[in-house]
Amino acid sequence: MTTTLTVDGMGCEGCEDIVESALTDVDSVEDATADAAAGTATVAGDADPESLLEAVEFAGYDAEVAD
Repeated sequence: MTTTLTVDGMGCEGCEDIVESALTDVDSVEDATADAAAGTATVAGDADPESLLEAVEFAGYDAEVAD
């Protein structure tokens, strides 16, 4: 399963790294890729979307599940 999040506040590769690291620490995440230019993060795995949002928000960014 793949989940796409919209992430506000990423402005550089360092921000992408922070978001990716936060997401990969969530149980059941197989891989995570963040794209600052697009303002998105894509997560592979069966993690609960609410857990993904909490991880990104704990890292300091606003996020929501993309439609």
